[in-house]
Amino acid sequence: MSQADAVAFVDRPAVARRFARAAVDYAQHDFLAREIDRRMLERLDYVRLQPQRILDLGCSRGGSFPGLLERYPQARLLGVDIARPMLTAARPARSGWRRWLGLDGAAPDCLQAAAESLPLAGASVSLVWSNLLLHWLDHPLPALAEAHRVLEVGGLLMFSTLGPDTLRELRSAFADGYAHTQRFTDMHDLGDMLVESGYADPVMDMEVLTLTYDDIDALFAELRGAGSACAMHARRHGLTGKGRLQAVREAYERMRSAGRLPASFEVIYGHAWKAAPKKTADGRAIIRFERGGRP
Repeated sequence: MSQADAVAFVDRPAVARRFARAAVDYAQHDFLAREIDRRMLERLDYVRLQPQRILDLGCSRGGSFPGLLERYPQARLLGVDIARPMLTAARPARSGWRRWLGLDGAAPDCLQAAAESLPLAGASVSLVWSNLLLHWLDHPLPALAEAHRVLEVGGLLMFSTLGPDTLRELRSAFADGYAHTQRFTDMHDLGDMLVESGYADPVMDMEVLTLTYDDIDALFAELRGAGSACAMHARRHGLTGKGRLQAVREAYERMRSAGRLPASFEVIYGHAWKAAPKKTADGRAIIRFERGGRP
């Protein structure tokens, strides 16, 4: 990772605080996350996998739990999130580690942890599932590499995140030099990161979903309710003046179509497999000999 990549762009404490505040009413504002979750689950129709252990990375209130457990009823499911109130809302507190390791009971377990530093053993999960997490991180690469570490050989990473065209209308309306959305990573760069992290057969695709609103205040309210307001260090930290906010409203109004204001979301989907290593940890090549049958 370059020195530029190591710069802290995202105010991670602000991310945790906002999702913590949003936890109680999150289910009223997570329409987009649930729709993307549904589309991710459909992609599993084309994957041959029977995971024994599933890690939901950035699970929030556990909105993906029902769909994953319905598809894989025999799997053990662990949800990880940075915001403890989200985990508390996902399910009651319990001895997660004992149940995770001891396999006693089928209910999902929840664990507070950062995606870049998981307190899990290597090769301990069969499927890493992550819906709309990566754009909340300074850089996706450490989290992708950590997911690769905890995946077993033959395991699958499946994720979604938001791309650079997300909320382009909002950025255009402000145009004041401050950050008003997260720093989104291009789909092709994410594909390169998967290869760099050691994944095999990465598949990437993208679609743009457009939500519409009565007015800009409705958009702001939904972003706040979903914990999705901008959390970049480069955001404006003081109050926006009335004159400036009025100019933003007028600029956004010029984008009104069919009586509604549009908000674009570029949704990126990716999946890749963990293949058997070709080198040892110290860099020596691994050569595998296959025993042939007798003629």
